[in-house]
Amino acid sequence: MLEIRCSGTPYEIGFTHGKLAKEKIEGSINFYKQLFHESCSLSWAEVLQEASRYFEILKDITPRYLVEINGISSGADIPFLDILALNIRSEITFGLFSDKPKEFTNVPTDGCTSLGWLTGSKAFLCQTWDWRVEQSPNLIICHIAQPDLDVPNITMVTEAGIVGKIGFNSNGVGCCLNAIRCRGLDPSKLPIHFALRTVLESKSREDAVRSVQSLGVAGGGHILVGDATGSTGLECTSLYVKELPMDNEGRVCHTNHLILDKSGVDEPLWLEDSPSRLARIRELTSHISEPTADAIFEIFKDTEGYPSSINRKQDAGSKAQTLFTIVMDLTSKSARVVFGRPTEYSEQVLLAF
Repeated sequence: MLEIRCSGTPYEIGFTHGKLAKEKIEGSINFYKQLFHESCSLSWAEVLQEASRYFEILKDITPRYLVEINGISSGADIPFLDILALNIRSEITFGLFSDKPKEFTNVPTDGCTSLGWLTGSKAFLCQTWDWRVEQSPNLIICHIAQPDLDVPNITMVTEAGIVGKIGFNSNGVGCCLNAIRCRGLDPSKLPIHFALRTVLESKSREDAVRSVQSLGVAGGGHILVGDATGSTGLECTSLYVKELPMDNEGRVCHTNHLILDKSGVDEPLWLEDSPSRLARIRELTSHISEPTADAIFEIFKDTEGYPSSINRKQDAGSKAQTLFTIVMDLTSKSARVVFGRPTEYSEQVLLAF
């Protein structure tokens, strides 16, 4: 697994990212070119045209992230709009799904199963990340240090070229992501990957929740935020960010549909297995009396409902597969990541601050 270490100004961070991960960024772009063409009959030129509509708005609300994206563009010698399109691919998808629902009922998005669990002595934050197998070679581990800013250092697993994804920071603040496909897009709010980066730059769970609620999120998604004090789920739509608190067992479980009241939100069920995976992870965790990182990892091996199980396989009716599983121990500021399905993974990486 490619690990890159980026530090300095936003441009310098981006330039290093682009230079060191150039081939994988090209792979990410080629993957999404093909995906948008096959799923939406959109040329990449049309995708870039959609991306260009967001530039002026993002320059006002998140200028620093655009500088970093410009650095990635320069370091990789790839046009800026291509990198921007990678970073807002979810918002482009939501825009198509909302504006032209009849033409774009099958726009693709990734799925996952996530878990936050505050035990007697530990705070865990975990998930599977399920997406097309073809994107697996383009995953990287990215470490970021921003000495000129008063923010923690970051370690995340991301798709090459994307500035915010799944991981944790040197303060022990972490985030996970569940895709949620609902209609509605507000481009004046944070793209979902920028919201994840915002969490990763936060000093506490409380600060992260406050920042995301203040800035809002452009479209649908669930961001699971955690630190040593526990976890908070943030169900995001273009209309609101709602908090999902820990249950009586200290857990927050989530898959790919809205759990809280969704009055006023149009959310057709797009992954029929999402409710069953949610019920399954709640059931499996209820049987663990003393949660440990190893015991939690075993949960993510579950194949009930195969191939559309927690441990997902791209086969038959399932269009995605578990590409990595991460179990973060936010108390000790460490994580275990396995790449591939958790029952047949190709590589394991241990991360720590």
